[in-house]
Amino acid sequence: MPEQAAYSIAIVCEADADRRTACVLSDRALCENVDWIGSETIDFFRRYHGIFRQDSHLKWTSMKGMARERHVVAHGFSGGRPREPDAAMAEQALKLLATLGSPPDVVILTRDADKLSRRREGFEQARDSQPWPFAIVIGVANTKRECWILAGYEPRDDAERALLERERKDLGFDPRLGAERLTASEEGAKRDAKRVLHALTGGDPEREEACMKDPPLTTLKQRGAATGLMDYLTEIEERLVPLFAPVAKR
Repeated sequence: MPEQAAYSIAIVCEADADRRTACVLSDRALCENVDWIGSETIDFFRRYHGIFRQDSHLKWTSMKGMARERHVVAHGFSGGRPREPDAAMAEQALKLLATLGSPPDVVILTRDADKLSRRREGFEQARDSQPWPFAIVIGVANTKRECWILAGYEPRDDAERALLERERKDLGFDPRLGAERLTASEEGAKRDAKRVLHALTGGDPEREEACMKDPPLTTLKQRGAATGLMDYLTEIEERLVPLFAPVAKR
């Protein structure tokens, strides 16, 4: 195993559940693409944090207040033309992290798309707006992060198979293969992704985590192509994994 200092990875997200999802999937991609990193040793090679190293993540809502305090401004305009609505918000977060005395090595911007179909484009505009002192990974879940977890759900026993079959009949489609169709914003609605995931996992965080850890990455990518999960895993492979070169798996 080569000597390797731990990379600092700042996570900008909405809540701790989103942080866990982004980090578990990031670790999966690292472990499967770098020869000398495994689940037992990965903690030595990367550190996830918020704007401060002792924080677990930076919340989008907290970021706005910190940016005002530090007079960090992003206008969200380029070439005289307005950019996507989320471009200014994402650029403000990046500028805030870039002003630190010791900026992170990587920034992961993750958020639910909700009803905003072009949120990812806004984040990409912010990433492309200027050179940054860190790599930037974008993860936008269509429509919610629960859709990503559903992509990895596999029944473990007859009881879980019955739960999945009930949801499949009620919805008219397999929620693992069509999670992007779970677009209801009303809590508890039939097509509410949160409701469906809770119905299948009972709200057990460990069961949810297994959905991200157990299936092959190829399965997660195929099932999650329309939910943004494939894009996120591809960004990890293309923007984070190369930092560990030249020993990445070929």
